[in-house]
Amino acid sequence: MPPPPRQTRAAEHFTVEETDDPSVFTTNELARYNAVVFVDTGGDVLNNAQEDGFRAYVEAGGGFLGLHDAARTEPDSTWFGGLIGARPAAGSPSSVQRATVETGDRNHPATEGLPLEWSRRDVWLNWASNPTGEVHTVARVRERTYDPGDSGNGWDHPVSWCRDYDGGRSFYTAMGGTAESYEDERFRGHLRGALLWTARLARADCQASITDNYEATRLTEPNSPGEADQIGEPHGLVTADDGRVFYIGRGGGDAAAPVVTDWNNPDVGLGLGTVHVWDPATDRVKLAGALEVFGNKGGGGELVKNEEGLVGIELDPDFADNGWVYLHWTPHSEIDREKHLAERRVSRFTFDHATSKLDTASEKVLLSWPVQIHSCCHAGGGMAWDSQENLYIATGDNNSSQFSDGYSGNNPEPDFQGVSFADARRTAGNTNNLNGKILRIHPEDDGTYTVPEGNLFTGEEEGGGKTRPEIYVMGVRNPARISVDPETDTLYAGWVGPDAAGPSPTWGPAKYDTFAAIHSAGNQGWPYCMGNKQPYRDRNLPDPTQPLGWYDCDNLKNESPNNDGLVDIPPARSNNIWYSPQGGAPDYPRDGKVPSYEEDEARYLLPWLTGGGQATMNGPVYRHAESGDSPGKWPEYWDGKWFVGDFYDGDQPRHALVMDPDTSDKGGLPVHAENLDEIIPAGEGGIRNLMDWKFGPDGSLYVLDYGRGFFTSDEHSALWRVSYRGGPATPLPEDLATGGTRGGGDR
Repeated sequence: MPPPPRQTRAAEHFTVEETDDPSVFTTNELARYNAVVFVDTGGDVLNNAQEDGFRAYVEAGGGFLGLHDAARTEPDSTWFGGLIGARPAAGSPSSVQRATVETGDRNHPATEGLPLEWSRRDVWLNWASNPTGEVHTVARVRERTYDPGDSGNGWDHPVSWCRDYDGGRSFYTAMGGTAESYEDERFRGHLRGALLWTARLARADCQASITDNYEATRLTEPNSPGEADQIGEPHGLVTADDGRVFYIGRGGGDAAAPVVTDWNNPDVGLGLGTVHVWDPATDRVKLAGALEVFGNKGGGGELVKNEEGLVGIELDPDFADNGWVYLHWTPHSEIDREKHLAERRVSRFTFDHATSKLDTASEKVLLSWPVQIHSCCHAGGGMAWDSQENLYIATGDNNSSQFSDGYSGNNPEPDFQGVSFADARRTAGNTNNLNGKILRIHPEDDGTYTVPEGNLFTGEEEGGGKTRPEIYVMGVRNPARISVDPETDTLYAGWVGPDAAGPSPTWGPAKYDTFAAIHSAGNQGWPYCMGNKQPYRDRNLPDPTQPLGWYDCDNLKNESPNNDGLVDIPPARSNNIWYSPQGGAPDYPRDGKVPSYEEDEARYLLPWLTGGGQATMNGPVYRHAESGDSPGKWPEYWDGKWFVGDFYDGDQPRHALVMDPDTSDKGGLPVHAENLDEIIPAGEGGIRNLMDWKFGPDGSLYVLDYGRGFFTSDEHSALWRVSYRGGPATPLPEDLATGGTRGGGDR
């Protein structure tokens, strides 16, 4: 149930009694108070009987607020250590330093009125053991803004947190280590909000980020031998309003299935793109339908393997009534074996609710375009709706970057039958090509589409024939996963970068995998610029091995001989997140607009992530109000947070982010990040290879684990559900002190 309206300040009639006499810590005496506050205490201040009295008070529902050195109180008491949540590390800084506090909980009364980024002076404690996951953190201190010393906790450094503990409520803040703190109106507001919760004058969810409150359940079994009765090669999912989950298989079979790579064989690349449905009413899976796709060419080099196939799925906004399913796919029947070309299309099919079958004969092709299939990879595939029922379609740039040493992918020379396969300026950087883009169209009931206003081009630029009006975003490499925030209509996307393992002062940045919050039509940069407008070096005929000038991200020109679009193209925008094998958001000193790209000069703006093996898997923005009332519904704490992930589960991102609405449309970095590895369990026995993730109408998170191989499915390929089991916010409505008392005044 929603929390009751916050009481007015007049009703928050705190009566405060101050003492340094521990003899008041008896069961009867403490029962008179709503909250007990330890202000910068330290050392052994309670004897055994007094601690027993305090413990009985908490067990009876009492509230506790600890400030700064309260974390050093009762150093030998395991129970008090649990009440606090963490103990200071030896070697914690003792000097006053200015640092930035990130307020990640935007709902708790202690932080809801604070800025997202709060610069203040204090003495910042380090923790002997990081309490993240065992307590609910409401604020963190950003270590790169001060000197934490040798015992620092890294990017995840909690500074204020709460928890329901032993029947009562505990709130602790490490701030308050200076006298000037208590003259700061914001800090006083922070303490006031903490007291509102500990004193039972307001409700707050202090369980929402405690990892044990989440349960991950595998919903599908391994396939029967030789069949795809449970799952195909996992590639994407979507949830229906009735809770059914539709998920697709790209086209790779199980490991024993034949793979044809010989272009002279009529079955080259032939695979089955599958559509499965998991039904929560029966907890069972049905194979709804399958399409013959091109893309099952297995592994190998970039001129052998292929990532085409069935790569995207969406349900019509009126799916419950019309049964329309949109599939983004590459039909095997349309490939050109001589020229190594194929047709990518978005088609509408009808799903029969009664039989749970997809009518493959009902296809209506909305949109199709040519793709080269001589080289791999990066087919894209994601689709999403906005509130105006416009359909966003993410298309990949499947050009090889191996002919540019893993950098820009702008080599115009390699071609097959006259079609370039290593020049992304022909595709992603071309205003007249639908590859390497995010398209936006409005499907019509008759199976056609119209183009909404506000896309990047009208189609009439320079007299027509140089632009495609369907393009909303250009300059993306492999946007396999996109999402649209249902509240703001902001588009969120992530895409995979090229293959260079490190930066080059000659050619430009290392491979950057990228995430962006996209508020309007524009150019995200590839293959000219990446990250925060970090340019690549141009190359061209007659000798593409020789570097030319650096691209000017603000004044881009497409001068490729393979370009049939505009020469003067939209400027590149800064992206919100980029990461490489070296770290998160590398940045370098610049000579004008050109970074040095010297690895030893890099600074990393987002220390919470890194790459290596890396493949972005963009996730949703969670909206609590739109979710159902099922017991597994994720709590309001996550509302408005953007979920970003990576296929791999090491140090790569699997985080929930808070963005600043004033800067996110300008490439602003995330303000706050929270690791999800323990909630969406990483590791061999969990969801190791994250392929797609979306919240269902029940408020649970549904996740596809790709499995442990490539271009195939195996026993680990599975659909999972991650549900919340933490219960409602506390205190419960009947326990609120709304004018009543615990035995005296509200104290």
